[in-house]
Amino acid sequence: MKLMDLTLPTPEENLALDEALFEMCENGGGEEFLRFWESNQYFVVLGYSQKAELEVNLDFCRKKSIPILKRSSGGGAVLEGPGCLNYSLILKIPESGPLTSISKTNGHVLSRHKDTLALILKGRAEFAGLSDLALGGRKFSGNAQRRKRNYLLFHGTFLLNFDLNLIENALNMPSKQPEYRKNRSHTEFLTNLNVPAEAVKSRLKSCWNAEEPCLEIPSENIRKLAEDKYRSDNWNFRL
Repeated sequence: MKLMDLTLPTPEENLALDEALFEMCENGGGEEFLRFWESNQYFVVLGYSQKAELEVNLDFCRKKSIPILKRSSGGGAVLEGPGCLNYSLILKIPESGPLTSISKTNGHVLSRHKDTLALILKGRAEFAGLSDLALGGRKFSGNAQRRKRNYLLFHGTFLLNFDLNLIENALNMPSKQPEYRKNRSHTEFLTNLNVPAEAVKSRLKSCWNAEEPCLEIPSENIRKLAEDKYRSDNWNFRL
């Protein structure tokens, strides 16, 4: 598996890089990937089918100049920024096995992450809801996926030392929530791992046997996706 530890300058470019790598693999030009990135800028990213008006405190985000973007995968709205580690997996879909459906893929990937993180966490991680990881019933990792014919994109976040109060202000209570949340506020429901990003990266690299650095960056497609899609209100505020 190829390894890419690369954060681009803007949120739009970082979302575009995930999609560009995914398209490259699907079109026969790439292998499986594990990517890491950490934004130094706060921004909200919505799931594909979500409405900003429902999920986001628009007045607060506009006042604080927090961009509101939308990704091409499912899942719920998240606030990104310093203290949040992002990862992206691009995996080939086999004819049989644990990657052949959405639910099986969630179970397979998150079970591996749960087990590999056990060596660095104080407490046992739990696979919770549809696609979360939690400690003591409090979520520290949200995940989503997008699937094509030959490859799937599975990506998510790890809260390491994030400003949880900012999440409380920037995001509304979600319009849909997993049963285990029990209507708790963001600060009551979420938790930080309080471990270094490098420790999490090391465990995931070992888990997925991602060793070979990826030197090929689809720069032109990243630029086009960032400009035409992720900087467009027609995309970010669709629905």
